[in-house]
Amino acid sequence: MPKELHPYGVLLRPIITEKTTVLTGANKYVFEVDVRANKNQIKEAVQVAFNVRVSDVNTMNMRGKPKRFGRRVVNRPDWKKAVVTLVPGDKIELFEGI
Repeated sequence: MPKELHPYGVLLRPIITEKTTVLTGANKYVFEVDVRANKNQIKEAVQVAFNVRVSDVNTMNMRGKPKRFGRRVVNRPDWKKAVVTLVPGDKIELFEGI
């Protein structure tokens, strides 16, 4: 049986770009999450960390991009992204004022 992830270890960082700031108007927030986390763990982690109610979680695995260091080409590590939709009326204050 795999080791259970702690709720605070699931969310790694918020992703703040132009596209994600537009999504905050639709009550959707984007996070980089642990690649081992499933949707239920992500939902619980957001609810515990920010004291909000989550209605939906969409996840996607992102492939690492190749980067050049002189002649050497190295791939960045793969990572997982989660788009979290909150119940209408709830919001995360971390993203406000951006």
